[in-house]
Amino acid sequence: MDYDVLIIGSGPGGYVAAIRAAQLGLKVAVIENESLGGVCLNWGCIPTKSLLKSAQAYEYAKHAADYGVKIEGDVNPDFKAMVKRSRDVSGGMSKGVQFLFKKNKVEIISGTGRLVDKNSVEVTGEDDKKSRYSAKHIIIATGARSRELPNLKQDGKKIIGYREALTLEKQPESMVVVGSGAIGSEFAYFYNSIGTDVTLVEFMPTLVPNEDEEVAKQLERSFKKLKMKVHTGSTVEKVDTSGEKCRVTIKTKKGEESIEVDIVLSAVGIAPNTEGIGLEEVGIATENGKIKVDEFYRTNVEGVYAIGDIIPGPALAHVASAEGIVCVEKISGLSPEPINYGNIPGCTYTNPEISSLGLTEAKAKEAGYEIKIGKFPYSASGKASSAGQKDGFVKLIFDAKYGELLGAHMIGGNVTELVAELVVAKKLEITGHELIKTIHPHPTMSEAIMEAAAAAYDEVIHI
Repeated sequence: MDYDVLIIGSGPGGYVAAIRAAQLGLKVAVIENESLGGVCLNWGCIPTKSLLKSAQAYEYAKHAADYGVKIEGDVNPDFKAMVKRSRDVSGGMSKGVQFLFKKNKVEIISGTGRLVDKNSVEVTGEDDKKSRYSAKHIIIATGARSRELPNLKQDGKKIIGYREALTLEKQPESMVVVGSGAIGSEFAYFYNSIGTDVTLVEFMPTLVPNEDEEVAKQLERSFKKLKMKVHTGSTVEKVDTSGEKCRVTIKTKKGEESIEVDIVLSAVGIAPNTEGIGLEEVGIATENGKIKVDEFYRTNVEGVYAIGDIIPGPALAHVASAEGIVCVEKISGLSPEPINYGNIPGCTYTNPEISSLGLTEAKAKEAGYEIKIGKFPYSASGKASSAGQKDGFVKLIFDAKYGELLGAHMIGGNVTELVAELVVAKKLEITGHELIKTIHPHPTMSEAIMEAAAAAYDEVIHI
Protein backbone atom coordinates (compact mmCIF):
# COMPACT_ATOMS: atom_id res chain seq x y z
CA MET A 1 0.00 0.00 0.00
CA ASP A 2 1.24 3.50 -0.86
CA TYR A 3 -0.54 5.14 2.09
CA ASP A 4 -2.39 4.42 5.31
CA VAL A 5 -5.01 7.05 4.45
CA LEU A 6 -5.81 8.56 1.06
CA ILE A 7 -8.27 11.46 1.04
CA ILE A 8 -10.14 12.72 -2.03
CA GLY A 9 -10.72 16.43 -1.52
CA SER A 10 -8.93 19.10 0.55
CA GLY A 11 -11.86 21.13 1.88
CA PRO A 12 -12.43 21.67 5.62
CA GLY A 13 -13.33 17.99 5.96
CA GLY A 14 -10.48 16.58 3.90
CA TYR A 15 -7.61 18.78 5.01
CA VAL A 16 -8.51 18.58 8.71
CA ALA A 17 -8.83 14.80 8.47
CA ALA A 18 -5.43 14.65 6.76
CA ILE A 19 -3.66 16.70 9.41
CA ARG A 20 -5.25 14.79 12.30
CA ALA A 21 -4.35 11.46 10.66
CA ALA A 22 -0.76 12.63 10.24
CA GLN A 23 -0.64 13.70 13.89
CA LEU A 24 -1.67 10.15 14.79
CA GLY A 25 1.30 8.75 12.90
CA LEU A 26 -0.41 7.64 9.69
CA LYS A 27 1.07 8.10 6.21
CA VAL A 28 -1.36 10.42 4.43
CA ALA A 29 -1.94 11.90 0.99
CA VAL A 30 -4.66 14.24 -0.26
CA ILE A 31 -5.95 14.38 -3.83
CA GLU A 32 -7.10 17.81 -4.98
CA ASN A 33 -7.94 19.15 -8.46
CA GLU A 34 -8.21 22.83 -7.50
CA SER A 35 -6.81 25.04 -4.73
CA LEU A 36 -6.15 23.58 -1.29
CA GLY A 37 -8.91 24.35 1.19
CA GLY A 38 -11.78 23.49 -1.12
CA VAL A 39 -14.89 25.61 -1.57
CA CYS A 40 -14.85 26.92 2.01
CA LEU A 41 -11.49 28.63 1.86
CA ASN A 42 -11.58 29.58 -1.81
CA TRP A 43 -15.23 30.08 -2.82
CA GLY A 44 -17.34 30.04 0.33
CA CYS A 45 -16.86 30.82 4.01
CA ILE A 46 -13.66 32.85 3.85
CA PRO A 47 -14.07 35.05 0.74
CA THR A 48 -17.69 35.89 1.58
CA LYS A 49 -16.72 36.97 5.09
CA SER A 50 -13.99 39.14 3.57
CA LEU A 51 -16.55 40.87 1.34
CA LEU A 52 -18.91 41.28 4.27
CA LYS A 53 -16.14 42.89 6.33
CA SER A 54 -15.56 45.36 3.49
CA ALA A 55 -19.29 46.12 3.49
CA GLN A 56 -19.20 46.66 7.24
CA ALA A 57 -16.25 49.06 6.90
CA TYR A 58 -18.19 50.98 4.26
CA GLU A 59 -21.27 51.11 6.51
CA TYR A 60 -19.17 52.49 9.38
CA ALA A 61 -17.64 55.09 7.11
CA LYS A 62 -21.05 56.18 5.80
CA HIS A 63 -22.36 56.53 9.35
CA ALA A 64 -19.16 57.83 10.94
CA ALA A 65 -20.96 60.97 12.11
CA ASP A 66 -23.19 58.80 14.30
CA TYR A 67 -20.06 57.89 16.25
CA GLY A 68 -18.70 61.43 16.44
CA VAL A 69 -16.24 60.98 13.56
CA LYS A 70 -16.15 63.58 10.79
CA ILE A 71 -15.20 62.45 7.28
CA GLU A 72 -14.63 65.13 4.66
CA GLY A 73 -15.91 64.39 1.15
CA ASP A 74 -17.82 61.44 -0.28
CA VAL A 75 -17.38 57.86 0.86
CA ASN A 76 -17.69 55.33 -1.95
CA PRO A 77 -17.21 51.57 -2.23
CA ASP A 78 -14.39 50.35 -4.46
CA PHE A 79 -15.89 47.10 -5.73
CA LYS A 80 -12.78 45.86 -7.53
CA ALA A 81 -10.65 46.50 -4.46
CA MET A 82 -13.15 44.63 -2.28
CA VAL A 83 -13.07 41.64 -4.61
CA LYS A 84 -9.26 41.73 -4.77
CA ARG A 85 -9.00 41.82 -0.98
CA SER A 86 -11.38 38.87 -0.75
CA ARG A 87 -9.32 36.84 -3.25
CA ASP A 88 -6.08 37.76 -1.48
CA VAL A 89 -7.44 36.61 1.87
CA SER A 90 -8.57 33.31 0.35
CA GLY A 91 -5.21 32.85 -1.37
CA GLY A 92 -3.43 33.38 1.93
CA MET A 93 -5.61 30.82 3.67
CA SER A 94 -5.01 28.27 0.91
CA LYS A 95 -1.25 28.78 1.26
CA GLY A 96 -1.74 28.26 4.99
CA VAL A 97 -3.17 24.79 4.32
CA GLN A 98 -0.18 24.04 2.09
CA PHE A 99 2.14 25.05 4.95
CA LEU A 100 0.24 22.84 7.40
CA PHE A 101 0.48 19.89 5.01
CA LYS A 102 4.22 20.37 4.71
CA LYS A 103 4.60 20.74 8.47
CA ASN A 104 2.66 17.52 9.10
CA LYS A 105 4.20 15.60 6.19
CA VAL A 106 0.92 15.24 4.30
CA GLU A 107 1.53 14.58 0.60
CA ILE A 108 -0.44 16.44 -2.08
CA ILE A 109 -1.51 14.67 -5.26
CA SER A 110 -2.79 17.10 -7.91
CA GLY A 111 -5.65 15.86 -10.07
CA THR A 112 -9.14 14.38 -10.01
CA GLY A 113 -9.60 11.17 -8.05
CA ARG A 114 -11.84 8.25 -8.92
CA LEU A 115 -12.28 5.05 -6.90
CA VAL A 116 -11.11 1.91 -8.65
CA ASP A 117 -11.70 -0.49 -5.78
CA LYS A 118 -11.81 -0.31 -1.98
CA ASN A 119 -8.06 0.25 -1.77
CA SER A 120 -7.24 2.10 -5.01
CA VAL A 121 -7.82 5.53 -6.53
CA GLU A 122 -7.03 6.57 -10.08
CA VAL A 123 -5.95 10.20 -10.40
CA THR A 124 -6.22 12.13 -13.66
CA GLY A 125 -3.85 15.08 -13.84
CA GLU A 126 -4.10 18.31 -15.84
CA ASP A 127 -2.33 16.64 -18.77
CA ASP A 128 -4.89 13.79 -18.69
CA LYS A 129 -2.14 11.48 -17.49
CA LYS A 130 -3.54 8.81 -15.18
CA SER A 131 -1.82 7.45 -12.08
CA ARG A 132 -3.00 4.91 -9.53
CA TYR A 133 -2.49 5.06 -5.76
CA SER A 134 -3.38 2.56 -3.07
CA ALA A 135 -4.24 2.91 0.61
CA LYS A 136 -5.57 0.87 3.53
CA HIS A 137 -8.25 3.51 4.07
CA ILE A 138 -9.84 5.93 1.58
CA ILE A 139 -11.86 8.94 2.72
CA ILE A 140 -14.17 10.66 0.22
CA ALA A 141 -14.47 14.38 0.95
CA THR A 142 -15.45 15.83 -2.42
CA GLY A 143 -17.83 18.50 -1.08
CA ALA A 144 -20.66 20.14 -3.00
CA ARG A 145 -21.47 22.72 -5.67
CA SER A 146 -24.20 25.25 -6.35
CA ARG A 147 -27.55 23.56 -7.06
CA GLU A 148 -29.41 24.54 -10.22
CA LEU A 149 -33.16 24.81 -10.69
CA PRO A 150 -34.58 23.57 -14.02
CA ASN A 151 -35.95 27.03 -14.88
CA LEU A 152 -32.89 28.84 -13.58
CA LYS A 153 -29.93 27.40 -15.46
CA GLN A 154 -26.71 29.22 -14.64
CA ASP A 155 -24.80 30.68 -17.58
CA GLY A 156 -22.09 32.27 -15.44
CA LYS A 157 -22.83 35.73 -16.85
CA LYS A 158 -26.42 36.83 -16.30
CA ILE A 159 -27.64 33.93 -14.15
CA ILE A 160 -24.85 33.14 -11.74
CA GLY A 161 -23.96 31.02 -8.72
CA TYR A 162 -21.92 31.88 -5.65
CA ARG A 163 -18.55 31.51 -7.41
CA GLU A 164 -19.33 34.16 -9.98
CA ALA A 165 -20.88 36.38 -7.30
CA LEU A 166 -17.47 36.50 -5.61
CA THR A 167 -15.56 37.58 -8.70
CA LEU A 168 -17.78 39.85 -10.81
CA GLU A 169 -15.74 42.31 -12.86
CA LYS A 170 -18.01 45.22 -11.97
CA GLN A 171 -20.67 45.91 -9.41
CA PRO A 172 -24.18 45.32 -10.83
CA GLU A 173 -26.65 48.16 -10.50
CA SER A 174 -29.46 45.71 -9.82
CA MET A 175 -29.77 42.07 -8.81
CA VAL A 176 -32.34 39.40 -7.97
CA VAL A 177 -31.18 36.89 -5.36
CA VAL A 178 -33.15 33.64 -5.41
CA GLY A 179 -33.05 31.82 -2.08
CA SER A 180 -32.57 33.31 1.39
CA GLY A 181 -30.53 30.66 3.13
CA ALA A 182 -27.12 31.67 4.48
CA ILE A 183 -25.56 32.04 1.01
CA GLY A 184 -28.42 34.03 -0.49
CA SER A 185 -28.95 36.28 2.52
CA GLU A 186 -25.25 37.07 2.87
CA PHE A 187 -24.83 38.01 -0.78
CA ALA A 188 -28.11 39.98 -0.74
CA TYR A 189 -26.87 41.95 2.25
CA PHE A 190 -23.40 42.54 0.78
CA TYR A 191 -24.55 43.81 -2.59
CA ASN A 192 -27.39 45.86 -1.09
CA SER A 193 -25.04 47.49 1.41
CA ILE A 194 -22.67 48.75 -1.31
CA GLY A 195 -25.48 50.24 -3.37
CA THR A 196 -26.82 47.51 -5.66
CA ASP A 197 -30.63 47.50 -5.93
CA VAL A 198 -31.38 44.02 -4.52
CA THR A 199 -34.58 42.00 -4.67
CA LEU A 200 -34.54 38.89 -2.48
CA VAL A 201 -36.97 36.09 -3.39
CA GLU A 202 -37.73 33.19 -1.04
CA PHE A 203 -40.09 30.29 -1.79
CA MET A 204 -40.81 29.56 1.90
CA PRO A 205 -43.05 31.80 4.05
CA THR A 206 -40.08 33.36 5.87
CA LEU A 207 -36.49 34.30 5.15
CA VAL A 208 -33.76 31.93 6.43
CA PRO A 209 -36.43 29.21 6.65
CA ASN A 210 -34.40 26.89 8.87
CA GLU A 211 -34.20 29.51 11.60
CA ASP A 212 -36.66 30.27 14.38
CA GLU A 213 -39.62 32.24 13.06
CA GLU A 214 -38.97 35.26 15.29
CA VAL A 215 -35.39 35.48 14.02
CA ALA A 216 -36.60 35.27 10.43
CA LYS A 217 -39.09 38.09 10.96
CA GLN A 218 -36.43 40.29 12.56
CA LEU A 219 -34.08 39.72 9.61
CA GLU A 220 -36.84 40.70 7.18
CA ARG A 221 -37.48 43.91 9.14
CA SER A 222 -33.77 44.70 9.18
CA PHE A 223 -33.41 44.05 5.43
CA LYS A 224 -36.40 46.21 4.61
CA LYS A 225 -34.96 48.97 6.79
CA LEU A 226 -31.92 48.80 4.51
CA LYS A 227 -34.26 49.41 1.51
CA MET A 228 -33.93 45.85 0.22
CA LYS A 229 -36.97 44.46 -1.58
CA VAL A 230 -38.04 41.18 0.02
CA HIS A 231 -40.55 38.68 -1.37
CA THR A 232 -41.34 35.64 0.79
CA GLY A 233 -43.72 32.87 -0.25
CA SER A 234 -42.67 33.73 -3.79
CA THR A 235 -41.00 32.09 -6.79
CA VAL A 236 -39.03 33.15 -9.83
CA GLU A 237 -41.14 31.75 -12.66
CA LYS A 238 -38.80 32.55 -15.53
CA VAL A 239 -35.82 34.65 -16.55
CA ASP A 240 -35.47 36.05 -20.06
CA THR A 241 -31.79 36.75 -20.77
CA SER A 242 -32.17 37.59 -24.46
CA GLY A 243 -31.90 41.33 -23.94
CA GLU A 244 -29.21 43.51 -22.41
CA LYS A 245 -30.71 42.90 -18.98
CA CYS A 246 -32.52 39.99 -17.34
CA ARG A 247 -36.31 40.15 -17.45
CA VAL A 248 -37.37 38.33 -14.26
CA THR A 249 -40.95 37.19 -13.66
CA ILE A 250 -41.70 36.78 -9.96
CA LYS A 251 -44.86 35.13 -8.65
CA THR A 252 -45.65 36.75 -5.31
CA LYS A 253 -48.51 36.49 -2.84
CA LYS A 254 -50.05 39.54 -4.54
CA GLY A 255 -49.67 38.23 -8.08
CA GLU A 256 -47.03 38.23 -10.80
CA GLU A 257 -44.62 41.06 -11.36
CA SER A 258 -41.85 41.52 -13.90
CA ILE A 259 -38.64 43.42 -13.24
CA GLU A 260 -35.42 44.07 -15.15
CA VAL A 261 -32.07 43.53 -13.44
CA ASP A 262 -28.42 43.15 -14.41
CA ILE A 263 -27.80 39.86 -12.63
CA VAL A 264 -29.77 36.95 -11.18
CA LEU A 265 -27.97 35.10 -8.40
CA SER A 266 -29.24 31.56 -7.83
CA ALA A 267 -28.67 30.59 -4.19
CA VAL A 268 -31.10 27.70 -3.82
CA GLY A 269 -28.79 25.33 -2.01
CA ILE A 270 -26.03 22.92 -2.93
CA ALA A 271 -25.69 19.55 -4.67
CA PRO A 272 -23.19 16.90 -3.46
CA ASN A 273 -20.23 16.06 -5.70
CA THR A 274 -20.85 12.33 -5.88
CA GLU A 275 -20.95 11.83 -9.65
CA GLY A 276 -18.03 10.40 -11.58
CA ILE A 277 -15.98 9.33 -8.58
CA GLY A 278 -16.51 5.57 -8.89
CA LEU A 279 -19.23 5.02 -6.30
CA GLU A 280 -21.33 2.77 -8.53
CA GLU A 281 -18.36 0.70 -9.70
CA VAL A 282 -17.19 0.04 -6.16
CA GLY A 283 -20.74 -0.56 -4.90
CA ILE A 284 -20.97 2.26 -2.36
CA ALA A 285 -24.54 2.77 -1.18
CA THR A 286 -26.21 6.15 -1.62
CA GLU A 287 -29.58 7.62 -0.75
CA ASN A 288 -31.06 10.77 -2.32
CA GLY A 289 -27.70 11.48 -3.93
CA LYS A 290 -25.73 11.29 -0.69
CA ILE A 291 -23.42 8.54 0.59
CA LYS A 292 -24.76 6.42 3.44
CA VAL A 293 -22.41 6.11 6.41
CA ASP A 294 -22.46 4.95 10.04
CA GLU A 295 -21.60 7.06 13.09
CA PHE A 296 -17.89 6.75 12.31
CA TYR A 297 -18.36 7.60 8.59
CA ARG A 298 -17.78 4.08 7.32
CA THR A 299 -19.58 3.27 4.07
CA ASN A 300 -20.95 -0.18 3.29
CA VAL A 301 -17.61 -0.95 1.59
CA GLU A 302 -14.89 -1.85 4.10
CA GLY A 303 -12.04 0.65 4.15
CA VAL A 304 -13.96 3.42 2.38
CA TYR A 305 -15.33 6.40 4.32
CA ALA A 306 -17.19 9.62 3.50
CA ILE A 307 -17.47 12.97 5.30
CA GLY A 308 -18.84 16.46 4.77
CA ASP A 309 -21.41 17.72 2.28
CA ILE A 310 -21.66 14.36 0.47
CA ILE A 311 -23.31 12.60 3.45
CA PRO A 312 -26.64 13.29 5.21
CA GLY A 313 -26.57 16.07 7.79
CA PRO A 314 -25.88 19.79 7.90
CA ALA A 315 -23.60 20.97 5.09
CA LEU A 316 -21.35 23.14 7.23
CA ALA A 317 -17.57 23.51 7.23
CA HIS A 318 -17.20 22.98 10.98
CA VAL A 319 -19.30 19.83 10.78
CA ALA A 320 -17.11 18.41 7.99
CA SER A 321 -14.00 19.12 10.07
CA ALA A 322 -15.45 17.41 13.13
CA GLU A 323 -16.50 14.41 11.03
CA GLY A 324 -13.00 14.16 9.58
CA ILE A 325 -11.44 14.07 13.04
CA VAL A 326 -13.85 11.43 14.35
CA CYS A 327 -13.30 9.36 11.21
CA VAL A 328 -9.50 9.24 11.37
CA GLU A 329 -9.41 8.79 15.13
CA LYS A 330 -11.57 5.70 14.72
CA ILE A 331 -9.30 4.49 11.90
CA SER A 332 -6.32 4.98 14.24
CA GLY A 333 -7.84 2.76 16.92
CA LEU A 334 -8.96 5.50 19.28
CA SER A 335 -12.47 5.68 20.77
CA PRO A 336 -13.88 9.02 19.59
CA GLU A 337 -17.28 10.18 20.77
CA PRO A 338 -19.79 10.20 17.88
CA ILE A 339 -21.00 13.66 16.90
CA ASN A 340 -24.24 14.87 18.46
CA TYR A 341 -25.98 16.45 15.49
CA GLY A 342 -28.51 18.04 17.83
CA ASN A 343 -25.76 20.34 19.12
CA ILE A 344 -24.42 21.88 15.92
CA PRO A 345 -24.28 25.69 15.75
CA GLY A 346 -25.28 27.48 12.58
CA CYS A 347 -24.27 31.02 11.62
CA THR A 348 -25.36 33.54 9.00
CA TYR A 349 -23.11 36.59 8.63
CA THR A 350 -25.60 39.21 7.55
CA ASN A 351 -26.08 42.46 9.43
CA PRO A 352 -27.58 41.74 11.90
CA GLU A 353 -25.83 38.39 12.30
CA ILE A 354 -27.74 35.19 13.04
CA SER A 355 -26.68 32.16 15.05
CA SER A 356 -28.70 29.20 16.23
CA LEU A 357 -28.47 25.89 18.01
CA GLY A 358 -30.83 23.00 18.73
CA LEU A 359 -34.61 23.12 18.49
CA THR A 360 -36.65 26.09 17.36
CA GLU A 361 -39.73 26.99 19.39
CA ALA A 362 -41.97 25.25 16.84
CA LYS A 363 -39.82 22.10 16.74
CA ALA A 364 -39.67 21.90 20.54
CA LYS A 365 -43.46 22.04 20.75
CA GLU A 366 -43.79 19.46 17.97
CA ALA A 367 -41.48 17.17 19.95
CA GLY A 368 -43.88 17.36 22.89
CA TYR A 369 -41.76 19.40 25.28
CA GLU A 370 -43.29 21.71 27.84
CA ILE A 371 -41.03 24.70 27.41
CA LYS A 372 -39.89 27.91 29.02
CA ILE A 373 -38.75 30.70 26.70
CA GLY A 374 -36.51 33.59 27.66
CA LYS A 375 -35.90 36.52 25.33
CA PHE A 376 -33.66 39.52 25.83
CA PRO A 377 -33.63 42.40 23.31
CA TYR A 378 -30.42 44.03 22.17
CA SER A 379 -32.14 47.38 22.69
CA ALA A 380 -31.70 46.75 26.44
CA SER A 381 -28.02 45.82 26.12
CA GLY A 382 -25.57 48.54 27.11
CA LYS A 383 -22.83 47.16 24.86
CA ALA A 384 -25.18 46.85 21.87
CA SER A 385 -26.34 50.45 22.36
CA SER A 386 -22.73 51.64 22.65
CA ALA A 387 -21.88 49.78 19.42
CA GLY A 388 -24.88 51.19 17.58
CA GLN A 389 -26.29 47.67 17.06
CA LYS A 390 -29.62 47.73 18.85
CA ASP A 391 -31.52 45.51 16.39
CA GLY A 392 -31.89 41.92 17.52
CA PHE A 393 -32.31 39.65 20.51
CA VAL A 394 -31.25 36.44 22.23
CA LYS A 395 -33.93 33.77 22.59
CA LEU A 396 -33.38 30.66 24.71
CA ILE A 397 -35.67 27.64 24.93
CA PHE A 398 -35.58 25.38 28.00
CA ASP A 399 -37.30 22.16 28.95
CA ALA A 400 -39.67 23.27 31.72
CA LYS A 401 -39.34 19.96 33.59
CA TYR A 402 -35.56 19.62 33.85
CA GLY A 403 -34.25 23.04 32.87
CA GLU A 404 -32.25 21.60 29.94
CA LEU A 405 -31.32 23.99 27.14
CA LEU A 406 -33.21 22.81 24.06
CA GLY A 407 -32.44 25.63 21.65
CA ALA A 408 -30.79 29.02 21.26
CA HIS A 409 -31.69 31.54 18.56
CA MET A 410 -29.93 34.86 18.27
CA ILE A 411 -29.92 37.78 15.88
CA GLY A 412 -27.78 40.86 16.38
CA GLY A 413 -24.22 42.11 16.56
CA ASN A 414 -21.53 39.50 17.27
CA VAL A 415 -23.98 36.64 17.87
CA THR A 416 -21.89 34.33 15.68
CA GLU A 417 -19.18 34.70 18.35
CA LEU A 418 -21.63 34.16 21.25
CA VAL A 419 -23.14 30.85 20.19
CA ALA A 420 -20.12 28.72 21.18
CA GLU A 421 -20.89 29.39 24.86
CA LEU A 422 -24.29 27.79 24.38
CA VAL A 423 -22.83 24.82 22.48
CA VAL A 424 -20.69 24.12 25.54
CA ALA A 425 -23.64 24.69 27.86
CA LYS A 426 -25.81 22.24 25.93
CA LYS A 427 -23.03 19.63 25.73
CA LEU A 428 -22.51 19.82 29.49
CA GLU A 429 -26.29 19.81 30.10
CA ILE A 430 -26.18 23.10 31.95
CA THR A 431 -29.60 24.19 33.19
CA GLY A 432 -31.27 27.55 32.85
CA HIS A 433 -30.58 28.43 36.49
CA GLU A 434 -26.90 27.56 36.08
CA LEU A 435 -26.70 29.96 33.14
CA ILE A 436 -28.38 32.68 35.20
CA LYS A 437 -25.81 32.21 37.98
CA THR A 438 -22.86 32.27 35.58
CA ILE A 439 -21.44 35.77 35.92
CA HIS A 440 -20.97 37.42 32.53
CA PRO A 441 -18.65 40.42 32.04
CA HIS A 442 -20.18 43.88 31.74
CA PRO A 443 -20.58 45.50 29.32
CA THR A 444 -20.64 42.74 26.70
CA MET A 445 -23.08 41.36 24.18
CA SER A 446 -22.76 38.03 26.02
CA GLU A 447 -24.74 39.40 28.97
CA ALA A 448 -27.81 38.97 26.77
CA ILE A 449 -27.43 35.20 27.19
CA MET A 450 -27.55 35.44 30.99
CA GLU A 451 -30.46 37.88 30.80
CA ALA A 452 -32.42 35.70 28.36
CA ALA A 453 -32.02 32.72 30.70
CA ALA A 454 -33.21 34.90 33.58
CA ALA A 455 -36.20 36.04 31.51
CA ALA A 456 -37.28 32.41 31.10
CA TYR A 457 -37.55 32.13 34.88
CA ASP A 458 -38.96 35.60 35.57
CA GLU A 459 -35.68 36.77 37.12
CA VAL A 460 -34.53 39.19 34.42
CA ILE A 461 -33.14 42.49 35.72
CA HIS A 462 -32.75 44.84 32.78
CA ILE A 463 -36.12 44.66 31.02
